[in-house]
Amino acid sequence: MRRTIRAAGCLLLLAVLAACGGGGPKGIPPQFGDSAPHPWTGRAPDDYDVHGIDVSRWQGRIDWNAVRRGGVDFAFIKATEGGDIADPMFQENWARAREAGLPRGAYHFYYFCRTAQEQAAWFISHAPRERGALPPVLDIEWTRSRNCPRRPSPEWIRQESAIFLSILTSYYGQRPVIYTTVDFFRDNEMWRIQGHDFWLRSVAGHPSQVYPGHDWTFWQYSGTGQAQGVAGDVDLNAFGGSRGQWQSWLARRSQ
Repeated sequence: MRRTIRAAGCLLLLAVLAACGGGGPKGIPPQFGDSAPHPWTGRAPDDYDVHGIDVSRWQGRIDWNAVRRGGVDFAFIKATEGGDIADPMFQENWARAREAGLPRGAYHFYYFCRTAQEQAAWFISHAPRERGALPPVLDIEWTRSRNCPRRPSPEWIRQESAIFLSILTSYYGQRPVIYTTVDFFRDNEMWRIQGHDFWLRSVAGHPSQVYPGHDWTFWQYSGTGQAQGVAGDVDLNAFGGSRGQWQSWLARRSQ
């Protein structure tokens, strides 16, 4: 989840689009906007029925009822980072999203300078084990941290990931989703980790082009999206199936 810059005019843009009868940038579902849209060709995000957002402190205070009314079907909310950082907006976002009736899950941003055990314990201490929640998410990508610039071997990364995922599976009773980026997925052969749904970032091409031959469940298709209830740019995501398949996935994968 790359940090996005807040765009003060996004709500105005959404209002203008609504007044004009909908129709955002080409390829973006009509209920959303995009401050820097990609010129989609071929299969685009608006081919999918189910869409969600992922958020952190950088979105500020969110009107979750407006988010739900605006056509968002699910949300992933940042809880923790590394072994000692907790998102200060997590508890509020977690509670308000539930009050709005929105399916939501929590995610952890992984750092390579803490053990998998430490990071799993840190996440568990902040993200509730709650009936109806979506599976937790391991967000693992190359970091730009000056405090932790390590780039371990692919074997080490997959081994540590497996430990983290196993601990969370045991605690939450759900197999976590793995979020990652194009370069990280390729560099570390993340497809070798079996038994987990993948959430793949690809803001300039369909996953079938960018991750050829690999399955995915969620697709992050924009880091500059705009949604009702959010005052700045927000990541937009699609579920890779029909609305009926989404309901089946929810029945199987939520607690």
